[in-house]
Amino acid sequence: MSWNVAAPLLVIATSLSAGIAIFFLAEASQRLRSTLNIGAALIKLMLVAAMLLWIYQGETFEFRYALLPGIDFVLRADALSMLFVTLSAGLWLLTTIYAIGYLEHAEHRSRFFGFFSLCVTTTMGIAFAGNLLTFFVFYELLTLATYPLVVHRGTAGALRAGGAYLAYTLGGGVALLGGIAWMHALVGTRDFENGGFSQLPVDAPIGQLTIVFALLIAGLGVKASLVPLHGWLPRAMVAPAPVSALLHAVAVVKAGAFGIARVVYDVFGIEIVHDLGLLTPLGIVAAFTILYGSLRALTQVDLKKRLAFSTVSQVSYIILGITLFGPIGTVGGLVHLVHQGVMKITLFFCAGNYAETLGIHRIDEMDGVGRRMPWTTAAFTVGALGMIGLPPTAGFISKWYLGMGAYQAGMLWAIAVLAASTLLNAAYFLPIVYRAWFSPQVGRWPHAQPRGRLETPWMLLVPAVATATLTVVLGLAASTAWSPLEWALLIAQREYLR
Repeated sequence: MSWNVAAPLLVIATSLSAGIAIFFLAEASQRLRSTLNIGAALIKLMLVAAMLLWIYQGETFEFRYALLPGIDFVLRADALSMLFVTLSAGLWLLTTIYAIGYLEHAEHRSRFFGFFSLCVTTTMGIAFAGNLLTFFVFYELLTLATYPLVVHRGTAGALRAGGAYLAYTLGGGVALLGGIAWMHALVGTRDFENGGFSQLPVDAPIGQLTIVFALLIAGLGVKASLVPLHGWLPRAMVAPAPVSALLHAVAVVKAGAFGIARVVYDVFGIEIVHDLGLLTPLGIVAAFTILYGSLRALTQVDLKKRLAFSTVSQVSYIILGITLFGPIGTVGGLVHLVHQGVMKITLFFCAGNYAETLGIHRIDEMDGVGRRMPWTTAAFTVGALGMIGLPPTAGFISKWYLGMGAYQAGMLWAIAVLAASTLLNAAYFLPIVYRAWFSPQVGRWPHAQPRGRLETPWMLLVPAVATATLTVVLGLAASTAWSPLEWALLIAQREYLR
């Protein structure tokens, strides 16, 4: 088997083999479990780096296996998949380090890290999927892999949240499967292709294709948290902080947004979706979700729930960029796939640090926390400013390209949505930053841990500082050859805008 065939399998196998092995480890085998986790994450990152170099030089990677006549299981690496794969591989390493420190004294660690690795495995499968059938298989496996993480604590609240998560995501899976089956009946099983349909036949069933598109978007919109399909996400905040980080930045919501990009660009084709009159309705849904999520975030007093509704809003920037029908908007949406992940994981790392170190869960408990935990609060501040979109952070780059894309497409209403959302972002993030740095501490912290040499254990602090630093680096180095922005421009040039 050649390297071009084996590479996607190897990337998937690193986390899969580690996860299976971890399930059989005793709880006391902490060092071996940590070695397997970090070792597999490092190997995956090296494999991904090698693939990036080859793809940048024009190489292709594909594994294909015939399941039935005319129906293949396909794994393929292209520029779009590698954008998602690189994000997932890089953040998996940091999240693994964070989770090891976070769960150092917790129960059921082998079960947790086993499913944690399977979650990353299915995310990689989603990224590499070469057709809708392969995508669907990994998409549903992602639901099964993440459910045990959501309910990990086993409390009544966790079980209720897990039940809601299953109800939403399995319902979305039914809609997605219906759309795939209907699409197969109309045109057969098609690989993802640059540009989707080159053109529709004169006698194409326009009404049926519209329904198929709606089913596919609904199925994917559950995990992407499009309103009104978002209800599971805030409830899932009962999960441990590493799981929240995984759901919001690496796996679930990104899988939904990535899938919508695949459907628009590589199943139908952006011009066909535009000609069918479907881009504007999708853009309106995305715009409503952006504003709704921001408004709901304003009313939350629980820190993780405020961050959850922020995710509902911010992920829809990706979808809004897709609907702008132009190269600049496309670049803005695709680069936000990476930028939002880095910024949001920073915020959840910090929220976990506050909870584990001082017992802080509510925003009104954060007065003066910046003087007790300055590094964590500095990282949180950078992540928050990035979400608002202030230079020189990565968030500024995303919003600049989205705004310019809206102007290029003549969609001035989208500029108004972005402006309103930015003001709302400031309204729900800046009061937290002010409290943390400038408000005097009132009383004792809810459950303060004894202070060591560092403000919190290094395995919790280093990932947060690293991703906060990356938030600034991605903004300052946006024009360099290997930045996510340049990679998004490469995708636009090679795959969608020929």
